[in-house]
Amino acid sequence: MYKIKLKLLKRFLTKRNILIAAVLLILVGIFTKGFGLFAKKVTDRYELKKGTIKEEIVISGEVKADKYSAMNFSTSGKLGWVGVTEGQSVYKGQALIKLNTNVLNSAFETAKANLRGAEANVQYIHDTVKDHSGDETYYQKTTRTTAEAAKDAAYEAYKVAEENLKNATLYAPFKGIVSSLINSAPGVNVLYSETAVEVVDPETVYFEVYADQTEIIKLSSDQKVELILDAYSDETIEGTINYLGLTPQNVDGGSLYKVKISFSEKPDIQKIRVGMTGDAKFIIKEKDNVLQAPIKFINNDKKGKYVLVGNINHKVYIKTGLEGEENIEIIGNVKEGDTLLN
Repeated sequence: MYKIKLKLLKRFLTKRNILIAAVLLILVGIFTKGFGLFAKKVTDRYELKKGTIKEEIVISGEVKADKYSAMNFSTSGKLGWVGVTEGQSVYKGQALIKLNTNVLNSAFETAKANLRGAEANVQYIHDTVKDHSGDETYYQKTTRTTAEAAKDAAYEAYKVAEENLKNATLYAPFKGIVSSLINSAPGVNVLYSETAVEVVDPETVYFEVYADQTEIIKLSSDQKVELILDAYSDETIEGTINYLGLTPQNVDGGSLYKVKISFSEKPDIQKIRVGMTGDAKFIIKEKDNVLQAPIKFINNDKKGKYVLVGNINHKVYIKTGLEGEENIEIIGNVKEGDTLLN
């Protein structure tokens, strides 16, 4: 009986030791895993260097022109004559295209004849009542008033017909280039609601953006601007601010200020076209020969900003200065060539 109890005790102790060992292994694993989670891992390195850093504002916009006109007829009709082609240079006042005026001229002549008849009728009525200014009857007054109203209506119809006939021809409002022509051959029906011809003066092409109130105060007239059009993303075009809006405009639901940028060199209208979009980059501040690094290498704790130099345990507290599009200026006990860790 004693031997049986001794064997059971040994078996229990063995199981207990195994259980304790297993628990210890689990605890060690958890501790090791937890320590690995909280340990700082180096994912990137950067060699500190000097260079030029710029504080910039980048705003999207589009190419426009001060002298740009999209013209349409005031009435629908059949195109009767086309006197220009797309890309053609035109002078101010030059006839561009014209509607067939047969119907319009007929309407004008009819309106003119109706006006003459109404004027004659009024003259006749006036002659019949001229000696009755003091004792004009109700019937005479009604007759006279009706004739005068008919004359006024005939005159308005005449003016409308005259205007339609006059506007049957579209003229160049300024010197420029025909940038678009919806129909190049006569005989096509055109609607008054659609643009028939577009003229642009390439000398007045500019780039337009809208800045908010925090941005507009940092800009100034004659300030240099770098333009990058979406169509030419690998090319930088130089420009200069020539107008800063004084009053806000309601753009996309917000109050923004118009900024007009002129091209430093005369743009080729075949290359830089009205409506092209892109970005305007405004240089606000610029510093040369300063230490700089990508902002991801800057860390923060309760003491302030710091960088890891050489190894993950070497903190060097610093201050930051000018912040550019990619890098930020670093001021402190670091030098060119130091390796920063992230």
